[in-house]
Amino acid sequence: MATVYFLDVPENVPIVEVAERDERVRVERTGPYFAVSADTGFEIDRRATGSRHAVWYSCVAGLGGFRISGWDKDSLRLKVRT
Repeated sequence: MATVYFLDVPENVPIVEVAERDERVRVERTGPYFAVSADTGFEIDRRATGSRHAVWYSCVAGLGGFRISGWDKDSLRLKVRT
């Protein structure tokens, strides 16, 4: 299972909530981070999160087993590393 980490701060909560809507995704808290895990790649729609661009482009704190396949003003796309 691959994981993307987001710092547990109020600005990132909407991002994690949108990710959690995907039934393939599991969210846990690990220390000061949200650990968002999945067996497959997934996408987070920025517009659905309501995040400003500054928050959006600084939200990822770390990756474990994922790679970012795309990150633009519309979405964050994650793929499992092979």
